[in-house]
Amino acid sequence: MRLAAIDIGSNAARLLISDVIENPDGQPEFIKMTLVRVPLRLGFDVFDKGEIGPSKEEKLIKTIKSYRHLIDVYDVKHLKACATSAMRDAINAKELIRRVKLETGIEIEIISGQEEASFIYENHIAENLTSDESYLYIDVGGGSTELTFFSDGKIIFKESFNIGTIRLLKNQVTEKMWDDMKEFVKTKTKGYHQVSAIGSGGNINKVFSLSKRKEGKPLSLETLRDFYKEFSNLSLPARISYYRLREDRADVIVPALLIYINVMRWSDANEIFVPKIGLADGLIHNLYEEVKQQEQEA
Repeated sequence: MRLAAIDIGSNAARLLISDVIENPDGQPEFIKMTLVRVPLRLGFDVFDKGEIGPSKEEKLIKTIKSYRHLIDVYDVKHLKACATSAMRDAINAKELIRRVKLETGIEIEIISGQEEASFIYENHIAENLTSDESYLYIDVGGGSTELTFFSDGKIIFKESFNIGTIRLLKNQVTEKMWDDMKEFVKTKTKGYHQVSAIGSGGNINKVFSLSKRKEGKPLSLETLRDFYKEFSNLSLPARISYYRLREDRADVIVPALLIYINVMRWSDANEIFVPKIGLADGLIHNLYEEVKQQEQEA
């Protein structure tokens, strides 16, 4: 079965195409065919002016058209397309979604922060980890941060906060917003087993690559602090040159690290696993479940 997911975030739009095969136990295995990322940076318009401007609107349309071609070339039968924080806030989102549907046939669903947190959890990474610990999923995006807390095989909470990398760059995160998040995390994770974090999003994936850690091994909070200090002391051009970062990664990686570090501190997590998952992976898993359900009902 070949599936595709489109994730339209505040910083970038991604297309993930995966093959799903069932192993002898009947469990699905997800094999990535291709992942395409376009740095549309919709949040820079929306968090400033409340809407997506004409230039970014055209880029979004062109991006989805090119994704449509790839989906057709790969003979994808099932697709799920979702948009997150920037589109949630954009006053012209409905009109833009209507236009995308008209010009490409692709229907984009704007999902809530809670739904976003659920889709991240669809990857079920924590279920494969040790049961005598608690796990806090931290997904940092351009417009929001999604947290899902998991202990003793149960979800304890799913929450979304309007604290994201682009909002931080635009100085749109108030002290009160930080305090609310801190109070929530501290209160809701208290009294559970030792917490380990699970990080998703392009920034933590990049930090993991730069750390040269072995696949499956966690990063320590100390390592994140070291990277934060190092990146903060470098100018944007120096960051790009020294670490070979794209410009659209080099500016958001510092505020992203700040969010991961704070959430880990507040939950007393000393390490973070980075399984290189993202919203698109969760959407693929969810779509697989939907298709299987439809097949059984048919």
